[in-house]
Amino acid sequence: MKCVICKYGETQPGTANITLERGGAMMMIRDVPGEICDTCGETYHSEEVTSILLKEAEQAYRSGIDIEVRHYRKAA
Repeated sequence: MKCVICKYGETQPGTANITLERGGAMMMIRDVPGEICDTCGETYHSEEVTSILLKEAEQAYRSGIDIEVRHYRKAA
């Protein structure tokens, strides 16, 4: 698909590291699958992947993490 950010690049399947922050807590999730622009690097994630990321981040935040690094894993 054409990148909506730079308007020039095309997206290709790949993985990216995503960092989420909330209330002083930070969580990095590595190797998250998505579509990545070959020009500007903008990453697009499916609704399913986004839902998994937000659920993991919410659980980590509620458990009281300060900083955490995880590898992406699809929900069972």
